[in-house]
Amino acid sequence: MLYRLARPAIFALDAERAHRLTVNALKLLPSSKPQPLGGPLQTEVAGITFPNPVGMAAGFDKDAEVPDALLAMGFGFAEVGSITPRPQAGNPKPRLFRLVEDRAVINRMGFNNGGGELAHTRLAARSGRDGVVGINIGANKDSEDRIADYAAMTELMAPLASYLAVNISSPNTPGLRALQDEGALIALLDAVFEARGNLAVPVFLKVAPDLEPADVDAISRIAMDKGLGALIVSNTTIERPALLSAHAGESGGLSGAPLKPKALQRLRDFRRATGGALPLVGVGGIATAEDAWERIRAGASLVQLYSAMVYRGPGIARDIARGLETLMRRDGIASIAEAVGSE
Repeated sequence: MLYRLARPAIFALDAERAHRLTVNALKLLPSSKPQPLGGPLQTEVAGITFPNPVGMAAGFDKDAEVPDALLAMGFGFAEVGSITPRPQAGNPKPRLFRLVEDRAVINRMGFNNGGGELAHTRLAARSGRDGVVGINIGANKDSEDRIADYAAMTELMAPLASYLAVNISSPNTPGLRALQDEGALIALLDAVFEARGNLAVPVFLKVAPDLEPADVDAISRIAMDKGLGALIVSNTTIERPALLSAHAGESGGLSGAPLKPKALQRLRDFRRATGGALPLVGVGGIATAEDAWERIRAGASLVQLYSAMVYRGPGIARDIARGLETLMRRDGIASIAEAVGSE
């Protein structure tokens, strides 16, 4: 209710400024514990125990400023980043747009972040605290060797991460998605695993929704061959379905409600291609418990959201978690693991 009252004032601000104010406000909240383990939504993926399957996607907390505040808000896990080796300003502003009529967002941020050392300092300061915090890593836009960037970030961040998310699917860094090609992906993952060394931290791979069937098959095969912990399906899309907002023509990645059909289909494609042998994280257009339940039943072991919080407010994680418990009871399903792929 408080968010509904405040939303007109928040939406009167530029979207990126509103986001910055939100992060700053979360930094002022008193310390609070993350969601406890042991409830009906607890699930295990890639050897990690999650108190519930609802996570905050990368992009909200780019510089690892508020992961514990997000966990205290009811998220079962928080993914920070994307973080690059060197600081970079990202693309020119404005670069973040609310499409209110479509309940969507377009961004062309361009991996703006303070760099690996700054994030490492913050994450090292919270080392030993409870809660699942994934670290999403990327490459600098002007890097001469992007694979070396991912290797460097793996070496730096792996000791602090519940899991590493290798992001090669942002549409806002030119040429980045080419790393999804078979040869480049094998070389990238080899470099990441070598940099990880003997640490047991799982490696997740974040893929784009704009893939052809042959791409899905190749990525799935490589992911299973290399022993990835999970695939995150998916990032924002460069395609434009019919949209109502005046911002519909802005370049960048589209997220929110219009992405839902495509993200759901791509999840089903990866479920088919992997035969259920590799955990999947469903992302894109998830705004309600019903959306999350549909994605889980389609094959997602975990789900993530971000854009929906813009429209529904900070209580969304708890709302979805409570709704999932209701849906589990309705369908006579005892655990999240039992529901995965049950459609």
